[in-house]
Amino acid sequence: MGEVDNMTNELMSALIYFLVALIISTIIIFVVTKLFGEKEGIGTAVMAALTGAVIYALVLFFLGGGLIPAILAGVVWTLALGSLYDIGWLKAILTALIVWVAAYFVGIFLPTLGGPL
Repeated sequence: MGEVDNMTNELMSALIYFLVALIISTIIIFVVTKLFGEKEGIGTAVMAALTGAVIYALVLFFLGGGLIPAILAGVVWTLALGSLYDIGWLKAILTALIVWVAAYFVGIFLPTLGGPL
């Protein structure tokens, strides 16, 4: 039974981490796109955050970690962002860069969620 409880705790921890990360990413994307004058609502920001999570997960699964897969995932996510918000290349790149920088700094200041259970 201990092994099942441990697996359940790990699954719950991963789910909570994913949901908190999704909420934080959504807020960052929503704020950054509003600063650029986009009219789309929070639903588009949720879709952009989910799309980014799926893209990064697929690239990590198929190509593994590292700089080149991260850059590839970033380019694909930038294309998706441009499509979701119907914005040009330059604005999509600038938006993505600001979102990544903001997410990086938020990640530094927030405590980690996946601590020992």
